Amino acid sequence: MQVTIHSAKTHLSRLIRQACEGEEIIISRGNQPVVRLVPIDPQGRRVFGAMHGQAATGDAFFEPLPDDELEGWNQ
Repeated sequence: MQVTIHSAKTHLSRLIRQACEGEEIIISRGNQPVVRLVPIDPQGRRVFGAMHGQAATGDAFFEPLPDDELEGWNQ
C-alpha cells in the first residue's frame, strides 16, 4: 500500500497496525516513494554473550602483525 505523507499523518495508528500485520506500507511525497514503514522485530535484539563458546581464536591471533599490515593501520 502506498500513501501520501498527509494521509500517513492522519491514519498513522492504522498504518502501524497494518505494517505489524505484515502489510508493506510505502509513504510517498506526492507520487515519489520516500520511506517504508516496517515493524521492529523484538526477536532481533542483541543479547550479551549470545555467541559465547561459538568462536575461537588461535595462537596466531595474538602474534604481532607484519610491518606491511601495520602500515595500513597507521595511515
